[in-house]
Amino acid sequence: MKPEDFRTEREELTQLTLDTANLNIKRFFGLDTAAYAEGALSAKTKEMMGLVASMVLRCDDCICYHLDQCKKADVSTPELQEAMNIALVVGGSIVIPHLRRAFRYWEQISTIS
Repeated sequence: MKPEDFRTEREELTQLTLDTANLNIKRFFGLDTAAYAEGALSAKTKEMMGLVASMVLRCDDCICYHLDQCKKADVSTPELQEAMNIALVVGGSIVIPHLRRAFRYWEQISTIS
């Protein structure tokens, strides 16, 4: 999926969800947002952690989201490669298809951003 298409769809679906969600769902979304804020760990580190978890769990939407956030947090390509290597080591070879798509997405956002 093209980055702009992914971002548009995610934004629309998030808004739809929040418009119709109950209090507990809204609280979870708030907790998720707060978890990635600056704290004892930098937001940059947390986004790389989120990327690793998303790769191991094999969630392509989450991978794209965290790649976008890593780009915003000025994660370098070498830092990204190290984080993705951790995901591969932890998750094993089943992560490889997601790793391939993640590298393609990173390349796309690196050339347009």
